[in-house]
Amino acid sequence: MRLYPETALTQLEFDKVRALLEGHCKTLYAKQKAEELRIHTKKEYIELELKQSFEFKSILEQSQYFPNDFTQPLHKEIKLLSIPGALITGEQWLLIRKLAENTSSIFRWFDQERRLAFPGLTKVIEGSYYEKAVIEMIDEVIDEQGTVKDNASADLQRIRMSLFRKRNELRRMFEKVISKLAKAGYTADIDESFSNGRRVVAVFSEHKRQVKGILHGESDSRKTAFIEPEETIDLNNQVFTLENEETKEVQRVLRQLTARIAVYASLLEQYLIIAGEFDFIRAKAKLAVEMNGQLPELSDKAHIHLVNAYHPLLYLYNKTAGKNTIPVTLTLDDKNRILVISGPNAGGKTVTMKTIGLNQLLLQSGLLVPVSPDSQMGIFKQLFIHIGDTQNLEFELSTYSSHLLHMKYFIESANGKTMFFIDELGSGSDPNLGGAFAEVIMEELARRHSFGVVTTHYLNLKVMANRTQGIINGAMQFDEVNLQPMYKLIVGKPGSSYTFAIAERIGLPQHLINRARKLVDEDHFKLDRLLNRTEQDLQQLEQEKKQLHKLLRENDRLKKEMETVMDKERHRQQIELLKNQNKVTEERLVYLKDMERKLKQIVLDWKKAENKQDVIKNLQNLLFKQKEAIVVNKLAKKVDLKYKEMNQHIEVGSLVKLKKNYQVGEVKEIRGKRAIVQIGILPMNVDLVDLVVVEKLPEPISK
Repeated sequence: MRLYPETALTQLEFDKVRALLEGHCKTLYAKQKAEELRIHTKKEYIELELKQSFEFKSILEQSQYFPNDFTQPLHKEIKLLSIPGALITGEQWLLIRKLAENTSSIFRWFDQERRLAFPGLTKVIEGSYYEKAVIEMIDEVIDEQGTVKDNASADLQRIRMSLFRKRNELRRMFEKVISKLAKAGYTADIDESFSNGRRVVAVFSEHKRQVKGILHGESDSRKTAFIEPEETIDLNNQVFTLENEETKEVQRVLRQLTARIAVYASLLEQYLIIAGEFDFIRAKAKLAVEMNGQLPELSDKAHIHLVNAYHPLLYLYNKTAGKNTIPVTLTLDDKNRILVISGPNAGGKTVTMKTIGLNQLLLQSGLLVPVSPDSQMGIFKQLFIHIGDTQNLEFELSTYSSHLLHMKYFIESANGKTMFFIDELGSGSDPNLGGAFAEVIMEELARRHSFGVVTTHYLNLKVMANRTQGIINGAMQFDEVNLQPMYKLIVGKPGSSYTFAIAERIGLPQHLINRARKLVDEDHFKLDRLLNRTEQDLQQLEQEKKQLHKLLRENDRLKKEMETVMDKERHRQQIELLKNQNKVTEERLVYLKDMERKLKQIVLDWKKAENKQDVIKNLQNLLFKQKEAIVVNKLAKKVDLKYKEMNQHIEVGSLVKLKKNYQVGEVKEIRGKRAIVQIGILPMNVDLVDLVVVEKLPEPISK
């Protein structure tokens, strides 16, 4: 992105956000990337960066573990791998092994399911792979403490075995010598020591001539002499030689390992970049969690649609202080490209302007922004800003001259992909003349289709915004009663400066205020008073709107409660129907048991009776009485009282009665000669011939 002036990032406090981001980075790679954070203009790049930040933010919010724990700087060690004959020490190999192990954990974490769930993060490891041979080759040579293993080579194993035996032999011999000298009273308080890697005995200086061997030196007080006994000189020489051989062989083994793994130098460099990239993404996600960063819809055109946008730094400060932050909601599009904000001093005009500019910079640098996800933000290729007193002492330019110099650059360089911010346009000169130039500048910026925000106290600019296509007014709300700024932007109307209202509230003498009013042009004064009154009316409307929304929410709550009550009633009715059905079933079971008992009795009577005709009559009476019972059972009576049979064709949705058990339900589906009937909460599969269409009779009116 092209920025003007060079201090644009500082003026919008982008450097402070960048410092916060750097504070979350653990690796040198991520810290450098945060320090050099760039603002991009390519949608594909910005979209990927935002997606990665958003995906890692979701990992943090779900308290998932992401296996990227490597933070050590290994650039020098990996560069050594590419140098022929280079040697990497055991401790350095442990760090390289840790890097490879870290990469192994990352690749294992990205299983098929997570690659689909986190496509943005998966991009980081695309084009790379995990090579297990690196860890295997290191483990063949280096142990867990970073020491070269004894079996790293046959020569090293032989040397260390010889060294072990010679050191034991030297220790036993030295203990004998010390014991003999101690009995003679020659040894000092410190029996033994080392000098230049050789074992020496400490004796009193007056006895040094009685001890045969090599004198290695004396203490500072000259009371103790350090002598290598004659008996251990040869053993010391052998140990010293073996130690040198061990050092040379260890270095040879390490050089050989360095040469073997050199083929993976570029792969290890990729591993280091992967660890750094994930650390950087994690830092962006942590910052987003802190400042409530969200992912808005990204558009490739110049467009601003902010819903509840917060100034990131102000949001963090107020969150720490336990205060509320007032968000900004604003839309700038092809029809309305320039916003003119007016209102009293210290009312939040500059903060609102910085909120829009800083969030745009954060978005185009790949950072999630504190706005509602419903927001839509475009991409700009240029950002110009002019805030505060920019008097140029170097070129001996006045405030207004410097102001015009900046405006000259703005109108010469602006285009449809430019976002600009001007604080107090036209200030620093005669109000009438400065206001005239301000109008001309705004007209030219509008003609060039650039997007921007302008703050002003000039009435002529407020009037111009109402009549010029592409320019709209905005006002910062102010509580006139308590003389408190409300820091809320209202788009579509200009704001009053509240000059006289503030003077009256703070107790300035009334006669001075009256004199000042007389000096002001009457039309000018009337317009400011009109803006003042309009803003108070809008605040009243806002209060009434909030009250209306409150009543609507209460209405929705009552509606939901009513629906809940109705659902409970329907549920109760279904339970009642099931109870009735269960009652019918129970009555039928009682009947069947009674019928079974009577039939058994008839069978017995048949066997005993001489006149079989009497038994047959009893059986016929029993069966015919049951048919009458079915006709006049209680359920049939109830159904006949509530429903009337209709001579109609059965269709989906028809209310039908089952001929066999008089149950009533609704036809849900017809499948050939059968139908699915919903009876209560239970669907039943019934033949069409067993159904008859019914109509519910009106309820009788109770007297």
